[in-house]
Amino acid sequence: MLSKPFSEACEENKAPILAVLAPLLRDCRAVLEIGSGTGQHAVHFAAALPQLVWHTSDVVAHHVGIQLWLDEAGLPNTRAPLALDVVSDVWPELAVDAVYSANTVHIMGWSEVEAFFAGVGKLLPVGGLFVLYGPFNYDGQYTSASNERFDQWLKQRDPRSGIRDFADLNRLAEQAGMQFQHDYVMPVNNRLLVWCKV
Repeated sequence: MLSKPFSEACEENKAPILAVLAPLLRDCRAVLEIGSGTGQHAVHFAAALPQLVWHTSDVVAHHVGIQLWLDEAGLPNTRAPLALDVVSDVWPELAVDAVYSANTVHIMGWSEVEAFFAGVGKLLPVGGLFVLYGPFNYDGQYTSASNERFDQWLKQRDPRSGIRDFADLNRLAEQAGMQFQHDYVMPVNNRLLVWCKV
C-alpha cells in the first residue's frame, strides 16, 4: 500500500496561505495549481473553497502522490493532476480565472522560470490572477539570514536554482501581459505575490 507523500512546510504554511487566498479567489470558478507537489495544498484549499474547481498539475513523477491525497479527500471540486513541465509539456487548454503556485521558482532554472511566466500569461484571461508563494529577494538582497542559507543550499544542490529577485520576476510578468497587484508578507520569511492579466 502506497503512503501519501507529506511535506512539513506545506502543513505549516497552508493556513496562512489560505487566509490570503480565500478573499483573492472569492469570485473565481477555476484555478490551475502549477507544481502541486505532494497534493496537500490542493485538498486543503479546495475543501475551504468549494465554489471553485481546483486543477492540479506537476511533472509526472509526482502524480501518484497527488492522486493519493485527492482520492483520500474525495472532494468533488478537485481534478486529477495534469502533466506540466513548464518547458517541455504542451500547456493545458483550461478555462481558469487564476493560477496558483507555491515554492516553485527557486527550484527551477531561469529558462524554466521564463517559460513558466510566459505560459501563465498566455493561459490567463484578462482579469485573471497569478498568485505566487515563496521566498524572494528584493533589490538583490536577502530578507533574512535563513533565506540566505537556504539559497546557498539550493545552489549547492543545483547551480541553476536559487531564490529569485522580485524585480526580475515582475519584469517577466510584465512581458507576459500581467500587472503587479500585491505583495503579502507571510510567515517564515516568505511572501505571496499577486499579478493580474491586463
